[in-house]
Amino acid sequence: MPSVTEYGHGISAIDSGFGRPLLDAIHLIVEGDRAALVDTGTNASLPLVLATLADQGLAPEQVDYVILTHVHLDHAGGAGALMRALPNARLTVHPRGARHMADPARLVAGTVAVYGEAEARRMYGEILPVPVARILETPDGTRLRLGGRELVVLDTPGHARHHVCIRDGRSGHVFAGDIFGLSYRELDLDGRQFVFPSTTPVQFDPAAMHVSIDRLLALRPEAIYVTHYGRLRDVPRLGADLHRLVDAHVDAALRHRNAGAGRHAGIRSALAEILLAEARRQGWRMASKALLELMAVDLDLNAQGLGAWLDSGA
Repeated sequence: MPSVTEYGHGISAIDSGFGRPLLDAIHLIVEGDRAALVDTGTNASLPLVLATLADQGLAPEQVDYVILTHVHLDHAGGAGALMRALPNARLTVHPRGARHMADPARLVAGTVAVYGEAEARRMYGEILPVPVARILETPDGTRLRLGGRELVVLDTPGHARHHVCIRDGRSGHVFAGDIFGLSYRELDLDGRQFVFPSTTPVQFDPAAMHVSIDRLLALRPEAIYVTHYGRLRDVPRLGADLHRLVDAHVDAALRHRNAGAGRHAGIRSALAEILLAEARRQGWRMASKALLELMAVDLDLNAQGLGAWLDSGA
């Protein structure tokens, strides 16, 4: 059975099964007899989603929207397969990302460039296209109706230029994809949560990320839901930490911008030091070796994203 966390307000997180437990969440919003999904996980997540819907007494026909925060494949890789299983759903996506859902060839090529072909196929399988007629482009301010519930789309670049967040009119909470960072439940300390930025390839933009974080903080939500992983409380504190850590990432990249062939390794090493310093600052109980292992992929991807940002003319 899928691992599902219920949060109230008709909101729950389905563990997509991607990577490891509690790494990658698909958020389910239920309003009366209608439902929406925020992000999709991968093709392998489809049975988990259908089982969760059935457990909640919902048929696939009762899902009105599959909402993508952005089209990175840990968030959108299962969109094509999921849309085939949900006959009445519309796929909502930022206008910049819509073409990649209709024709995922460039998206797949970009993923192969990051991971290599064999690893990309192992992780994501075959990425299926979504028919254009079922794609709803959602620029900033788009309002979606889910039964009597309003979901408002917010354009929030910084992690990617095609990134959006969703403000839930029922709870006032926000679904933030990756723009509000990573927050792994293994690091929670007596209920206190923590965040770490996600600067993954290839469109990291620190100035835009700061603006997007501030936009979410200005809404004063009691909770923010991130894909990695789940519901976050104490939002102002986490937002301040995230601003500080984004600046630390940028400083690390700039210190190594002229390091030549050793640039990636230098940036990654600097990010590991930032992580360990944050562990000391916050009093995390996880041993340093275990922490570096837990965050190994994120550190590497963050270093790649910072390198791409430097190459873009930063």
